[in-house]
Amino acid sequence: MGSLKAVDFFCGGGGMSYGMQKSGIKVLAGIDYEENCRETYNANIGKDKFIKADVFELEEKELEKTLNLQRNDDNLLLIGCSPCQFWSIINTDKNKSQKSKNLLVEFERFVKYFNPGYVVVENVPGVLRKKGESGLEAFINWLESNKYTVHFKVHNTAEYGVPQSRKRFTLIANRISEVELSPIKSKKKIVVKDVLGVKNGFKEIKAGHKDKSKLMHSSPGISDLTLRRLKKVKKDGGTREGFANDPELQLDCFKGRDNSFKDTFGRLWWDRPAPTITTKFFSVSNGRFVHPEENRALSIREGAVLQSFPKSYKFFGTSHAAIARLIGNAVPPEYAKRIGKAIIKNHKNAV
Repeated sequence: MGSLKAVDFFCGGGGMSYGMQKSGIKVLAGIDYEENCRETYNANIGKDKFIKADVFELEEKELEKTLNLQRNDDNLLLIGCSPCQFWSIINTDKNKSQKSKNLLVEFERFVKYFNPGYVVVENVPGVLRKKGESGLEAFINWLESNKYTVHFKVHNTAEYGVPQSRKRFTLIANRISEVELSPIKSKKKIVVKDVLGVKNGFKEIKAGHKDKSKLMHSSPGISDLTLRRLKKVKKDGGTREGFANDPELQLDCFKGRDNSFKDTFGRLWWDRPAPTITTKFFSVSNGRFVHPEENRALSIREGAVLQSFPKSYKFFGTSHAAIARLIGNAVPPEYAKRIGKAIIKNHKNAV
C-alpha cells in the first residue's frame, strides 16, 4: 500500500483538507466554485492547491489529467462535503439552494469514474432524513454493490475533540477492507473554557474591537440598546429572560413568546461545548453566540477556535461576514483529522 492522497470537492476555506493533512494524508487539491475561498485555502493547505471549478461543468477526464490521477487507485481518497442549504433544517430559501440539492449526484459521477480506495461524504443530518430525494440512498447502494464497506451515521463533533455540539452526517466508504470505518472518538470532551478566555490568549475586549493582528480577535460593534440588553443576560449560559420583563429592552417579536428562539441573545456556557457555530456566529441576535462573560458576540478567532481551527490558521475575506462564512461553513478540522486517522489505520492494517 502506498501513501494516501486526497481530492477535496467543495473544499471551502479548507477545514476538511487541513484535518486530513494533519492526520497524515496528502491533499492533492481542493475544488470549489467560490473564488473567495482561494486565498484562505492556498495559504493554509498549500500554494496553488485550489482549483476553481463548478462541479456541474467539470469533466472527469479533465480532473484526471490536471492532477495526474489514476483510476482504481487504492491510495486515492475522494471527499465530498457539498454545500447543504437545501437539506438543512434551518429555514433557508429553498429556491436559491435548489442547485445544491444535486451536488451529491455530481460528486458520485467522479466516484464511479475513479473507483477510489476511499470515499468520504460529510453533510447536514437532513441529507440522511431525505435519503431518497437527496440521492444518498442510490449512492450508498452503488457503493455497496461495488464492494465498498460503507459507514454512514449522524455524529456529534463534540465527541471527537471539537469544543462544539455539531451534528453532521458522515459517510466513510472503503473497498480496501471489510472493516466499517468511523471517526476516532476523543477520550475527553473539550468545552468552551478549554479554548476561550484570557488564559487561552483571548484578552478581554469590548464589542466593536478591531484586532489588526493575525489573531483576528475582532468583534463587531453593537448598539447601546443591545449593550444594555446584554448587561442583563446572566453570565455563563444566561438567556434573554434576563431582560424579558424590562419594557424598554424587550423586543416586540418576543413579547408573549418567551419560549421561542430561546438561544437568541444567549451566552455560551464555560463548562459545555459551544452550540453549532453557524455563518452568523458574530451576531448576538442570530443564536447563542454571546461570550460567556463579556458583553459582546464571539470574535472571529473565537468562532474559528470553537470550530477547532488552530490560532495560526490564516483567513482572508473582504469583510467580517465573509470570513465568518468560511468559518461557519467549514468541516471542523479536528473532526476531519479523526476521519483521516481511521482511514490511515485501516490502510496500514490492510497490507
